[in-house]
Amino acid sequence: MPKIFLISVFLLCINLTYAQEEIPKDYFVSPLDIPLLLSGTFGELRSNHFHAGLDIKTKGVTGLAVTASAKGYVGRIKIQHGGYGKALYIYHPNGYQSVYAHLDNFSTEIEALVKKAQYNKESYEIELFPSDKELVVSQGDIIGYSGNSGSSGGPHLHFEIRDFNSKPMNPFLFGFEEIKDSREPQIFALHAYPLEAKSHVNGHTDRVQLKLIKRKDGGYRTEPVKAFGKIGFGIDAYDVLDLTYNKNGIYSVKTLLNGKSIFENVFDKFSFYETRYINRLIDFEYYTTDKRKIHKLFVEENNPLSVYKDVYQSGVINIQKDNLDQNFEIKVSDFKGNMKSILIPLETDFKENLISNEVNETEYFVKAKAATVFEEGKIDIYIPKNALYEDAFLEINIEGLSVDLHTENTPLHKSITIGFDVSQYSEEDQAKLYIAKVAPWGSKYYVSTYKKKDRLTTKTNQFGTYQLFEDNTPPTIKPKNFRDNQWLSNFRYLELEIDDEDTDIDSYRATVNGEFILMEYDYKTKTLTHDFNDGVISDTKNKLKVVVTDKVGNTAIFEANFSRKN
Repeated sequence: MPKIFLISVFLLCINLTYAQEEIPKDYFVSPLDIPLLLSGTFGELRSNHFHAGLDIKTKGVTGLAVTASAKGYVGRIKIQHGGYGKALYIYHPNGYQSVYAHLDNFSTEIEALVKKAQYNKESYEIELFPSDKELVVSQGDIIGYSGNSGSSGGPHLHFEIRDFNSKPMNPFLFGFEEIKDSREPQIFALHAYPLEAKSHVNGHTDRVQLKLIKRKDGGYRTEPVKAFGKIGFGIDAYDVLDLTYNKNGIYSVKTLLNGKSIFENVFDKFSFYETRYINRLIDFEYYTTDKRKIHKLFVEENNPLSVYKDVYQSGVINIQKDNLDQNFEIKVSDFKGNMKSILIPLETDFKENLISNEVNETEYFVKAKAATVFEEGKIDIYIPKNALYEDAFLEINIEGLSVDLHTENTPLHKSITIGFDVSQYSEEDQAKLYIAKVAPWGSKYYVSTYKKKDRLTTKTNQFGTYQLFEDNTPPTIKPKNFRDNQWLSNFRYLELEIDDEDTDIDSYRATVNGEFILMEYDYKTKTLTHDFNDGVISDTKNKLKVVVTDKVGNTAIFEANFSRKN
């Protein structure tokens, strides 16, 4: 039998085994020894992604002991300035993984391994993959301490459970009964969508918000909705748990037409590769203008999300002239089964000669299923296949070295490339040029800029205004908790503040007496911190040198002397 066939059979057996295995309800335990209160739940609609785990409150402080949720081994350690910050990944014998993110620091054994690797690499950001024999843990072992590292917006522990394919799963599936939830989800708003040129809802040919009327049982109803053609609905809703005030994500939404289920959306599991399709699940245009997320209860073309179940005709209602009045119901539920519903009577109401929103047909037409290039003056734009969710006319205005590229109300699934011809600049001046995104109010934000010969490019997943700028100003470096020639014997940390106004910090390096010292960078507070407990500074009198470089190569140097008795 050929090897490739044996491997295929083996993998199939593994997949069948996992598919048939029941999710263990008592395998994982809480990673914190405090009452579990959540500030975020699985599947929440975040900016351009679904939330992949639980955000566990840590009483507003850092430093709480984080323990292994189940036995296994630490198979991955990743430290980065943004994202998950300091994160640990534990691999368990049953094939699952658990993830612990935004940590402040690690247990003694793990911290020693990490610090050694950081000093060897001379870098704060690092990723390690220990063997299955190196960092074995038992359930309840301390693996680290809660923090606020990375892109965390406040002290908490981000906790995930992933399957054997590294797909995040809803931790509620595994038990965690101590998290109390006796409260129903809350519905903030209901919207209706005419979905084709001849469709209309209550005389409108574009999105319309419907008034919600409270029922005696706590649910809602609407006045009869007069509609024709293909229509869909969307809700702005959230869940609330006991003992917390946070507006969390909803677990499931189901719709029924005349008692028959036509749509269901359940957040049990998803893949990271599909998470950006959140821009297809929500009303992206409404989000960019009103900063609220409408969860669409119908599935548009080019939306392969796996969170949908039992969808009939894309969840769309097709109302024709000969239809009798119909009843539509929306059921919003949390994981504990608390449910809130909306009853919507539908009446057929055919109208002619309604004016639909006209499409502004420009010379810049893009087919979603094909790559497109536009070039004008010194600027070129490359839009790859499937960057857009649907065919569209774009509004593009190019003036010199600035481009107004369509509107931020239109989502991009893939990054597009914008190129600038800078051949008119000298080599020296080219080195200081960068591309920035310019906000409607005038503020500019550096975007990753790449140079090749006489061309600067950036890749972006947002439409908007992009312009070329020049940065000749070096970063700033200021001591934060010490002064020159100070005795620091009683100090645990050495802190400096670094900043760059135009292009942000690219790299930094600190030495004492010519030897590398590790400094942690928190971009949220613009702080560089050295922990004297690293034990690498042994001399009494010391010369500190810190070199900071921005994104275009401007460099600042800070030097100071300090004394210290160990």
